[in-house]
Amino acid sequence: QVQLQESGPGRVKPSQMLSLTCTVSGGSITTNYYAWSWIRQPPGKGLEWMGAIGYDDNTYYSPALKSHTSISRDTSKNQFSLQLSSVTPEDTAIYYCARYGLALYDHDSWGQGTQVTVSS
Repeated sequence: QVQLQESGPGRVKPSQMLSLTCTVSGGSITTNYYAWSWIRQPPGKGLEWMGAIGYDDNTYYSPALKSHTSISRDTSKNQFSLQLSSVTPEDTAIYYCARYGLALYDHDSWGQGTQVTVSS
């Protein structure tokens, strides 16, 4: 059974870059027909899909966030990462990594989430 674990700083200052890493165990991030997503939930709001990296290294981004979001992977560590530049307090959220099954059209495995607060 695949497991995902987010890691990164709990607090970032405005205008800085936020970097988060998701470590995957129990399955490879290069397994065919899966993509690996970053999803966030601001306080009092719903889930927002930010972007994903596919098993084939293709990347996909939310149009609303594409200009300051980057997702990459390290296959040697079975990890994928999120970089969000020029953060503002509106980027305060719980950040989740999740696996998306291309045949399922759904996210079937999630990390527990990590709180990130943007404040000076």
